[in-house]
Amino acid sequence: MTSHNVLGREVAMPIEIRSASAFTASYAVPARAAQQLIDYSGLRVQRIGPGRAMCTLVFVTYVDGDLGPYNEFGVSFLVRGRGVLIHRLPVDGEFTMAAGRGIWGFPKELADFDIDGTHGVIRQDGQLIVDLQVKPGIKLPSPNAALDAFSHLDGVTRRTSWRMKPAGVRTRLGGATLQLGGHPWAQELAALGLPKRALMTSVIPQLPMTFHEPQQL
Repeated sequence: MTSHNVLGREVAMPIEIRSASAFTASYAVPARAAQQLIDYSGLRVQRIGPGRAMCTLVFVTYVDGDLGPYNEFGVSFLVRGRGVLIHRLPVDGEFTMAAGRGIWGFPKELADFDIDGTHGVIRQDGQLIVDLQVKPGIKLPSPNAALDAFSHLDGVTRRTSWRMKPAGVRTRLGGATLQLGGHPWAQELAALGLPKRALMTSVIPQLPMTFHEPQQL
């Protein structure tokens, strides 16, 4: 079994998240602009229609897991193959930041969170990044899912097998209210045409997950 030393603590792989919840909003964005934003990774966006790519915003609350409790906000892009590139991933915990960067090369940085149900606000250095609220939709079947999570840090692109066991998922078309702040990350999203009507939103009250050892590409 592989393990990693994170801030003086041994962390065994794979990492198990036993209890977490999340809500997401996915948007169709210009593929060319999205590709320019992720060119650094060497990956290619997956087109979901003529000239369109998919960008997803997600707030996650980790309750019980191998990295402890914390909050997380992600900006990801669907890329070719069965996977997503994690473009931004601020968190509010020092340990998970160190683990995320050191083990998987996830671009974790510290930020301040205010999450209330399906409403999340994130700021860094006092600047608003995103204020996102989603409305629950209809309850849908929640099959287990497996994706490749791609990351790029310090010149290295990595692929991590990511398995999820969602339950109680509610999904709908549209359903998001998004406000962007003046933070540079917010301006990245504005350059993609956000805020706009979301393609779809999801509320996931139960989201156990497993993160495996990454592979360098």
